[in-house]
Amino acid sequence: MNDDLEKLIEKLPFFLQNYLQHHIYKDQLIEIVLDLGRRPEARFRTGPEYLSQKIISWQDLDYITKRISKFSTENRAGIERTLHRISCIRNRQFMITGLTCRVGRSIFGTISVIRDLLESDQSILILGKPGVGKTTIIREIARVLADEMEKRVIVIDTSNEIAGESDIPHLGIGRARRMQVSKTELQHQVMIEAIENHMPQVIIIDEIGTELEVLAARTIAEKGVQLVGTTHGNCLENLIKNPPLADLIGGIQYVTLSDDEAKRRKTQKSILERKAYPAFEILIEINEQNSWIIHEDVKTSIDLLLRGKSFMEQIRSFSFIEKVQIRSEKIQSKYGSFLQNDDTLVKKNWTNINLPKQNKLIKLKSKILIIYPYSLSNNLLKEVLLKMGIKFILTNEIKKASLIIGLKKHIRKNFNLTKLANKFNVPIYSVNYVNYYQLTRLFSNIN
Repeated sequence: MNDDLEKLIEKLPFFLQNYLQHHIYKDQLIEIVLDLGRRPEARFRTGPEYLSQKIISWQDLDYITKRISKFSTENRAGIERTLHRISCIRNRQFMITGLTCRVGRSIFGTISVIRDLLESDQSILILGKPGVGKTTIIREIARVLADEMEKRVIVIDTSNEIAGESDIPHLGIGRARRMQVSKTELQHQVMIEAIENHMPQVIIIDEIGTELEVLAARTIAEKGVQLVGTTHGNCLENLIKNPPLADLIGGIQYVTLSDDEAKRRKTQKSILERKAYPAFEILIEINEQNSWIIHEDVKTSIDLLLRGKSFMEQIRSFSFIEKVQIRSEKIQSKYGSFLQNDDTLVKKNWTNINLPKQNKLIKLKSKILIIYPYSLSNNLLKEVLLKMGIKFILTNEIKKASLIIGLKKHIRKNFNLTKLANKFNVPIYSVNYVNYYQLTRLFSNIN
């Protein structure tokens, strides 16, 4: 562990330095809170504690702010070549009335419990409350990917929390490169710039929070680059209920089923459904530091959750003196079940339930479809076809295609596409909405 704690303590007033230097729980310090007119307080892993009987004055705050870097527009500052973060509270006259000095640590070996997930080359989203250690985890992930797996890693460091307050990145990220962001609202632009200019294999982003950042993450995922990101929340359901972030896991939409389909499924006519392929294939919930919940197949977890079905989640527990323990628990969705039997979707996946009888697909499976996709997500198309067991090839040339599939409203506007399709005798199939159900139904009806 590397925390450079001495460099933070030496920036504090002398009466606080002396107390902290000899504190028995110094290594467990999380943050120091200094508010004008109040006693200084330290928050340890064991709980909060006052550091002195003396109250904080203007002079104490001024002493600290003169010894650290300048505060950004986000009211954050740091200490050169460390991972510590100092955030300030201002009054209406923009004068500093409070400081939160958060200890930044580079802890090696913290991600050994998910080493297998990193080697899968799939995108990983880390979900957790503020202060649970998400930034520390992705810092170590950056080091492992860059140093041990020898990948080209770029860290998008918006507030210099991941790689420290310096133009020279902290050793905690290893050989990974760091791109700083001048303003928080420009993070999505830097994400796209990293792809276009520096050819990374992995991009690491801390605190994805806006719609533009979500859109940039989806764009990066479509380009085949591995993503590792963090966002705030307690569990998978939080993302579903958070509209700006829902697109990270494919987005959610209402779908109206036909009377026959609703009767067959034994559901209501209006149901919730995943809209597209998730930008992140794996999701990790961190509510406790030594126990993480893993969703190794996000799309399946989402589909089961939306249909009100119970699903299995993997829990990985670890400690310094014991081996990693992996167990599974059955979780019941809070959305409620529309179907009578809760075990049907555990035994069958979402696709199998929505497929027609197998004999209707015999003819389709026996030949290879050469598909020209128009205004459709290639990832979603591949997912549907693979689950249905259909042999296919995606092409960019209309003359080689055996069929064209696209969104109806876009196909209607593209007269050149229709003209070329007629010229080469290629049939055009269209869907009203781009979602799993529409594509499955379409391929079921192709003869």
